[in-house]
Amino acid sequence: MGMMKEFKEFAIKGNLIDIAVGFVMGAAFNKVVSGFIDGMVMPLIGKVTSGVNFNDLKYVMQHGVAEVKDASGAVVTAAVPEVAIAYGAFITTIINFLVVAFVVFMVVKAVNKMKKAEPAPAPAGPTPDQQLLMEIRDALKK
Repeated sequence: MGMMKEFKEFAIKGNLIDIAVGFVMGAAFNKVVSGFIDGMVMPLIGKVTSGVNFNDLKYVMQHGVAEVKDASGAVVTAAVPEVAIAYGAFITTIINFLVVAFVVFMVVKAVNKMKKAEPAPAPAGPTPDQQLLMEIRDALKK
């Protein structure tokens, strides 16, 4: 029962909720960035590179062969799928990552700047116990 109580305290503190909210927002942000990259950035890069669609770039190691049937409909030769390395999709994913990393960097930089701008809290005065001990010390010095 102790572990359940500890987990409940952890979840109620807000840390778990903060993590969950951050995770959901990160997933949504990733979709936004993917849409931006796929819909706006990659077409612009394609235009600059003479209409190349990066998602279609690939190195074909084995060409695919379509299924061949005879007149009766029996399969003479089975279909063979294409074997290719899709490096264009990898390039798109790298660009996606760089945009997300840059945005996260800028957010962290802004948060750190706001933290530095906040004045440091004034040191708290002595507690009543400390005050009493100082009075005793001062009385003993006399």
